[in-house]
Amino acid sequence: MLPLVTLRGTPLEQGRQHGAQLKDRVAANIAVYFDRFLRETLLEREQVHEIAAQYAGHIERQSPEYFAGMQGVAEGGGFDFLDIVALNVRYEILYYQFGKMAMAREAQADGCTLFALLPEVTTEKHLIIGQNWDWIPEVQGAVLHTHEPDGLETLAFTESGIVGAKVGFNSAGVGLAINGITTTDDDWSRFSRPAHVRFYEILRQRDFNDAVKVITGEPRACSTNFLIAQPPGFVLDIEAAPDTEGFLAPVEGVLTHANHFVNPAELGVAEPPNPRRIYSRRREARLAELLLAARPTTLESIQTALRDTQDDPFGLCRHRNLAEPPEQHYVTVTSAVMDLDARVLHLTDGPPDQSDYQTFSL
Repeated sequence: MLPLVTLRGTPLEQGRQHGAQLKDRVAANIAVYFDRFLRETLLEREQVHEIAAQYAGHIERQSPEYFAGMQGVAEGGGFDFLDIVALNVRYEILYYQFGKMAMAREAQADGCTLFALLPEVTTEKHLIIGQNWDWIPEVQGAVLHTHEPDGLETLAFTESGIVGAKVGFNSAGVGLAINGITTTDDDWSRFSRPAHVRFYEILRQRDFNDAVKVITGEPRACSTNFLIAQPPGFVLDIEAAPDTEGFLAPVEGVLTHANHFVNPAELGVAEPPNPRRIYSRRREARLAELLLAARPTTLESIQTALRDTQDDPFGLCRHRNLAEPPEQHYVTVTSAVMDLDARVLHLTDGPPDQSDYQTFSL
């Protein structure tokens, strides 16, 4: 079961509560990630700390609130501050190395399939978004319910120890889902605002257009795909490469996206070689097929689609591929369905064909 943690006060105070209440889960994630940094990216602990220390100074200037949140997690749980920073910039470290190593055909990143459903294709006439978030099996998640000093609330899934929750929404109805994507131009050393800092800032916007500007307002170090939505029917998928963006909208009321650029040549980007990219395209197409066929969709039909195991173990509902070494194991860590009108979040703790959905609401 995913724990629900309520955070109040300043970013520093929220961080302390996060670190104290999720101490064991944060410690587990530190161990998992430093093992993966070594196994998958060949980075020793000292090297990871060097990267984290460089990023820390930039984050302090870019987002003092986020920096304070990281300080709070470290203080609240009694952790090395650079361990917490490393967790919070793990996207930049891992995805840059994924791309770099893929050029040498040593590693490939894949996983995650998201969706958006416009009100006209849902039985409740609500705006629904969600995803299967596929990642390292041992990662420990949590649900954060934050109460901001200005009255805004957020409800979202995070990896314990990471301040910027990545799948969720706020009390203004702004919702977020994400995919990892890569280009040959990704480079953590550009030190632009990290992905998880952007996730944090998106969920603290009250207006759809302001949320979009968090992504488009400046270049990025590494590529990320963002789905941003807000009732009554605002939906935009943004394929954000380091220096350019592509924009996608729903077709026939449905939008799906996975771990590839839909048209990289049109954007002028190059993706690292990945023999499993075909499965990303299949997942994207399969989820669209299932959701289009289910119109008007219900919560049950959406959850059934997210349990689909076609192309197992590389399907929508991801399972370990035991034929691969442990450092290349990925599963659906959580499956999310978000009703942005009702402000209700349904999440699993593990693959949805093996885990029940828990329901959280604002």
